[in-house]
This record gives sequence, C-alpha cells and structure tokens, in this order.
Amino acid sequence: MSNYVAALEHGLQRLHDGFPLSLRLMREMHGILLAEGRGQHADPGEFRRSQNWIGGTRPGNAYFVPPPAENVPDCLGALEKFLHDMPQATPSLLKAALAHVQFETIHPFLDGNGRLGRLLITLILCEQKVLGKPILYLSLYFKEHRQYYYDLLNSVRTTGDWEAWLMFFAEAVTATASQGVASIKKLAAMAEKDKAQIAGLGRAASSAELIHTALLERPIVSSAWLSKKTGLTAATVNNALANLEKIQIEQFTLEIV
Repeated sequence: MSNYVAALEHGLQRLHDGFPLSLRLMREMHGILLAEGRGQHADPGEFRRSQNWIGGTRPGNAYFVPPPAENVPDCLGALEKFLHDMPQATPSLLKAALAHVQFETIHPFLDGNGRLGRLLITLILCEQKVLGKPILYLSLYFKEHRQYYYDLLNSVRTTGDWEAWLMFFAEAVTATASQGVASIKKLAAMAEKDKAQIAGLGRAASSAELIHTALLERPIVSSAWLSKKTGLTAATVNNALANLEKIQIEQFTLEIV
C-alpha cells in the first residue's frame, strides 16, 4: 500500500509541477509502484518486451491475451494522444473510463497493470481538475464486483459493448463518491465532538488541540513528527497525547518513536 500511495503522490506532484500526463509519467509511477514487494522483479518502470497474458498457464489457454510486445508502442502512442485530446477533447469522466479499459487491454507492463490502471483513473480526474484532491478510489468497488468488472472489460474487447462498461463505471463513481461524502461528514462530526471534549482539559487544552489538529491531517504519526509540526517540545507532545488518551480520543494510531 505504501508503494501505491508513493506512486500516486509522485504522479500528482509531477502534474502540479507542469509535467504532462504521459507515457513517461506512467513509467515513473510504475517504477515506484513495483520498487519492492510484489512485481519487483518484473522490470519496474519498463514497458514489456515479451508477451504476457491473464489467467491460464500460457497464451493458448489464457482468459485474455494482450497485444504482442511489438505492437505495444503503437497502442500506447494512440492512448497518449487520446489523453492529450487528440483528435478531439473528451469529457473528463468519459476519458477516465475509456482510458482505463484501453490501458488494461494493452497491459503494457509485465506486472502491476491493474494497480497502475486504477491509479490512472484518479490521476486523470485530478489532471482534469474534476478532483481537487485524490479522494475518489474505485478500487474497492471494482474488487467487490470483480468478476462483473472483468466480464465487462472482456465484452468491450470482444463485442464492443462500451455502453455496459460506461454504465458500470458511472455506478462505481456514484457509489464511491456517496460513501466518501458520508465518511467525510462522519469524520467532521467526530472532530467537532473531540474538540468539545478537549476544551474541558483546562490549561492543557491549548497543546492538546494543536496535537488533535495535526492528527486530523495525518492520523498515523510519530511523536517527533508532531513536535516538528506543532512546534511543541517532545515532553509537551507526550503530555498532550496522554491527555487525549485520558478523555478517550483513541481513533488515531500512534507510533511513538
């Protein structure tokens, strides 16, 4: 998961710095995504130079066989042009939906295509300014409907049934966005309740509120990070954490180092 987040953060930072959404950026993100763990020996950051397949033990009995390696550059070139609105612009959500299918169909890397293909959706929506922050992740929805998701991708490839895929994608966006809004409201209400409790700490409330605000930004932290973030001494940070624990504000995971 840390590689996944690091890859996304790298992509977003590059876009923020003016770098285009491009094949080069995909390779950079793939290199980070597969830097360690699953897929680290599958040429991280490099487009494949051999045939791959999905399911089965060989192309002959595979569920799906992507284009031959020699066709990958041309396929990716067409995808990049589409991302750059050539020959014409495409509405943002539609672009993300279509690009995801095309990326997964090309399957340009030996491993990590599913993970990067899902990241590409978020990246496109951020690049298009549909999202101000990367807060829409469709991965869970796709996982919950995994077989139907795979069947729809295959239907596009075999029968050109784009409509069914686009309906599914729209449902995924709607459901995920609704869950996100509900979670944000719940977190906001919890934060307000916590602040009311913190106010009852008297003289200790000031430092405890600083720590609480910092924890809202990054729930998993070290005491050293909190000290740097708030400007409080290590002793004050630890006292504030103890006070937060005393009034049972325990929704944060703390790593004291």
